[in-house]
Amino acid sequence: MALTPEMRAFIDAPDTVDFITRSSDAFLDFVRTSGQVLLTQRLNHRYLLGYIKARDFPNLARALGPAFLSSVPVVLGPLDRADLESSGILQVQDQPYLGLRGQGVLLGIVDTGIDYTQPVFRYEDGSSKIRFLYDQSAQGTPPEGFTQGVEYTGEQITAALKARDPYAAVPQRDENGHGTFLASVAAGRPQGDFTGAAPDAGIIAVKLRPAREFYREMYCVPPGQQYAYASTAVMVGVEYIRRKARELDQPVVICLGLGTNFGGHDGFSVFEEFLSGVAVQSGVCLCAAGGNEGQERHHAEGRLTAAGDSRTIDLKIGERAGDVYLAVWNGLSDRLSLSVRSPSGELVGRVPARSGRREKVKLILEDARVQVEYHFPLEGTGSQVSVVRILGATPGIWTVTVHGDQVLSGVYHAWLPMAGFVSPTVEFLSASPRCTVTSPATAIGLMACGAYNSANHSIYPPSSRGPSRLGALLPDLVAPGVGVGGFYPFGHGEMSGTSAAAAILAGACALLMQWGVVEGNEPAMSTSQIRAYLLRGCVRSPAVTYPNDQWGYGALQLMQAFHLMREI
Repeated sequence: MALTPEMRAFIDAPDTVDFITRSSDAFLDFVRTSGQVLLTQRLNHRYLLGYIKARDFPNLARALGPAFLSSVPVVLGPLDRADLESSGILQVQDQPYLGLRGQGVLLGIVDTGIDYTQPVFRYEDGSSKIRFLYDQSAQGTPPEGFTQGVEYTGEQITAALKARDPYAAVPQRDENGHGTFLASVAAGRPQGDFTGAAPDAGIIAVKLRPAREFYREMYCVPPGQQYAYASTAVMVGVEYIRRKARELDQPVVICLGLGTNFGGHDGFSVFEEFLSGVAVQSGVCLCAAGGNEGQERHHAEGRLTAAGDSRTIDLKIGERAGDVYLAVWNGLSDRLSLSVRSPSGELVGRVPARSGRREKVKLILEDARVQVEYHFPLEGTGSQVSVVRILGATPGIWTVTVHGDQVLSGVYHAWLPMAGFVSPTVEFLSASPRCTVTSPATAIGLMACGAYNSANHSIYPPSSRGPSRLGALLPDLVAPGVGVGGFYPFGHGEMSGTSAAAAILAGACALLMQWGVVEGNEPAMSTSQIRAYLLRGCVRSPAVTYPNDQWGYGALQLMQAFHLMREI
């Protein structure tokens, strides 16, 4: 839709917030009758991007009920915390009858941007291998069908590279370097001893717009965390890549090296559901990093035995921790309520569990405030989420008591924000490394990637562990994620973590896409077929039982996947 100056001013106003929800009669009725929502575009035919003033956001939540919570954006950050030969990728590139290097395939990166001036993103004639670059954070004319940001074509980037000052023509920069690194690992051109996994694949890069202050405050994101992005921006970025791939009539592999602990870790939010819908489309493959939360002590779990039973969650908070966000999730058959005790012993009594209720308490003996709120039943699973915010948290041991109002299952999970989105001095005393895979790797149908050390074939200790909250197997597999070489804006460097592993996986998927779609061996190939081929080809240790919640089905080995195809 064409935006008027008034619409543009509404969208860009600091007190406006964005959201994406499923299209429904109830939602469209609210839009028509309230006059508070500006709808701008449809994503993947089913989801609507809207804008509303922050002061009116509660009206939207009340009108749509607790199910709307699955549409509230979550805030994500980069998962940065190798070896192509151990993954069987170099063998596939060099095998004379395969010779796969990603020709005819697109590699999509939705991240912190890309340093398009790096030599690994140029062909030998000096032209850029970046087909499109969408900077959501820039002001200007948006791409056709979108409402924000600026689009740069490959021709514009190539012309900028020939100029004395490239940034005068294409001013997009990657201040963090995370997106640049992932793009180089997945699809970088050969430079000396370095080569990307799919060096002949074209690149579509999206630089994400930072999360709005409304959502930063909602999730207690620390002021110093610059690289926080709303899931709405990620969804718009994925939709942009999907549309461009259709426009170019080429298959695409999308790498998501971002993650979050916000949400139910179950695959049923609008964010995850949208990605699941994209992943099943022919000619599309989605790979997501599983997260680096395995050792962070940010997850706790427990079980109540009957109504009236209670359990405690002890939270250690250090000096100058700031604001702390904690979410407790339970299944549809139970109703739980919470009470909170501060380090000095001051008690915020048991807050009755009523959906939409928010209790705010200013402590008397400590300079801190406590908020408790409940939302249930949530759309998709019928689950309940109970949120505790400790604003201006004082150091010491805080105790959250979980009370069973109605109990059949009794299982509950609690999550703190992932590393970088909460003070490093905050942790659960009785933490569990299970169920630490971050969203969106929990989305159904994506390739969820963990990390291992290819030098000694051991798991990378911080690599997040499965399963999902509802018991689904995670991760799918692991790829090299320790000391992976790639290019930052400053030049060559290394990265460890599941985002680097996911970039290697994305490059391997691009080679399979070339074999399947471009070369006609499996023209309708999507994430599910690629996942099946790769999981069958994984390297597995005879001393380990597979699948499991650390290794998934094993370690990526692309060449072995092709060997097994030959035996079918």
